[in-house]
Amino acid sequence: MKIAVITRSTLYTVKGGDTFQIINTARQLKSLGIDVDIKLTNQPVQYQQYDLLHFFNIVRPADIVCHINQSKKPFVVSPNLVNYHEYDRLYRKGLAGKMFRFLPRNSIEYIKTIARWMQGNDVLATRSYLWHGHKQSIKKILQQAARILPNSKMEYDQLAEFATPLPDYSLIPNGIDPAIFSGSSQIPKDPDLVLCVARIEGLKNQLNLIKALNNTRYRLVVIGNPAPNQVNYYEECRKQAASNISFINHLPQEDLRNWYQKAAIHVLPSWFETCGLSTLEAAAMGCRVVITDKGYTREYFGNEAAYCDPASPQSMLAAVEQVASSSGTDVLQKKIFEQYTWQQAASKTAVAYKQVLQ
Repeated sequence: MKIAVITRSTLYTVKGGDTFQIINTARQLKSLGIDVDIKLTNQPVQYQQYDLLHFFNIVRPADIVCHINQSKKPFVVSPNLVNYHEYDRLYRKGLAGKMFRFLPRNSIEYIKTIARWMQGNDVLATRSYLWHGHKQSIKKILQQAARILPNSKMEYDQLAEFATPLPDYSLIPNGIDPAIFSGSSQIPKDPDLVLCVARIEGLKNQLNLIKALNNTRYRLVVIGNPAPNQVNYYEECRKQAASNISFINHLPQEDLRNWYQKAAIHVLPSWFETCGLSTLEAAAMGCRVVITDKGYTREYFGNEAAYCDPASPQSMLAAVEQVASSSGTDVLQKKIFEQYTWQQAASKTAVAYKQVLQ
């Protein structure tokens, strides 16, 4: 079986959760004997070499439509269906923020796609996107896909908003690498050390977290690089931070492990999360976790996390206090090692491929 995984052109230059999802799943698929090539959408693909195409990020439909028009191959889609409409409409700054306040979600995504292309920050893989638009392009993908591979049932259900019949689906969880993120219960945690591991940008909402924990007993360490177009946001975070807040640039996962081992708490207060990979990693290392209540996070973390409102620093502080005062259990940690590993993701993905090709 030979598979082409096709994804956004900025997969390696602007790393996100999908970067680690794709790389790790492909690596584990290869260990199962499946031949996988990762292709960026702007790279040539010799379609005849492949049995099946696997696309990621349905919210970038132009990246997908160009290939399904040319290939005539069966394909599956991992939607990575994020919804940043609330942030874009209510909290985004500048001229874009003023304009987005009056636009529906799909129009906003259309404008963002065109803007990235015109500014040279991304490719526009097919010009048909210009006249078909965002929603119609996504509907075309859903109508032609052989199978959908969502990261949660909540994500699959959300696809109903595109008002078209959906193909069948296979749930493919996000995961961790147990070879890296296996902590030791013998190493004591610092009860006041709080981490936030994420790219620094408005969507990840570090500024409100800083406001929440400024001048408290907690020592917050923000780990990550600023997003390419969010340097002003990063500078504002540093300006607002009190002496108990510190910043560390992006770290390789092997180095992150040491911070997760020391910290008692991890917070990810984003405006939306499909899962929150850094939260999975931190929980696997024995951290108690606080995560946004926006997105599909409850399907992963259930009652084993505290949830916060990204608009409210008070909510974040209350959630941190809640987990800091709790005794903590290993229920979530065990669940992650049993259900949320890249080996599990690859195994279920392989079954989905076989179902399509049979």
